Amino acid sequence: MKTSNPTHNMDNVVDFFTGKTFSTLHDERFIRLAPELDGLEMLYSNDTSSEKLFSLKILCWGLRANGEVVGLVPWLNDIVPCPDLCDPLNGHFEGYYDQGIDEVFFEAPIHKVVELETAAEYYEIECENDDDVVQEVPDMIGTHAVLATPGQKHLSLVEVVSWRLLHNGTIYGMLTDHTKVVSTPVLPGDDCLYAAQTNDNFRYFFQHQIANKIKAQDPEALAAISLLVDDV
Repeated sequence: MKTSNPTHNMDNVVDFFTGKTFSTLHDERFIRLAPELDGLEMLYSNDTSSEKLFSLKILCWGLRANGEVVGLVPWLNDIVPCPDLCDPLNGHFEGYYDQGIDEVFFEAPIHKVVELETAAEYYEIECENDDDVVQEVPDMIGTHAVLATPGQKHLSLVEVVSWRLLHNGTIYGMLTDHTKVVSTPVLPGDDCLYAAQTNDNFRYFFQHQIANKIKAQDPEALAAISLLVDDV
């Protein structure tokens, strides 16, 4: 199999799904992650309630190959950069929020930028394959994955243990395969973990507030989850 020649002009090649050139996508890939440990949040608006702002806990901060640092949140069926949140049905990015000092800001905090840049320089890793693991960080915000039960209108909630960054910039939410657990607690990097997004039964990610409401049989949460069941 032939591989691409790095001397070719990749600005002439456009990704069919994103409309971006391959060189742009290469520069936008994530090369380092830093967990958010101080409770900073992403603010977003929703077209169904345009006068309100909603918030989600930021999972981590990501350093792109082009040097940009952005917050990342689990959103629907993937993990997405906060500024890229621009789905007219589900929300628009409005900024970052520090609840402790009641401050809204729009750029990554400088201490996270310094942390990521320093770590990326220190842990410069040489990888041979796109799916080589560069880093794995624990989930600190209680993210749950929704899995469908094949052949049944039933959904289950599974805690996300960690998030695994690959050399190609892909970030996977890692779940526990309980049939392969050797020791507990299950920690990031354990062999019993598998990527949620590669599982055919995976549907969505939820943060712990919604997951807990579903577990507690909250009527509104159950009504919302029933729409997912209808799509199973």
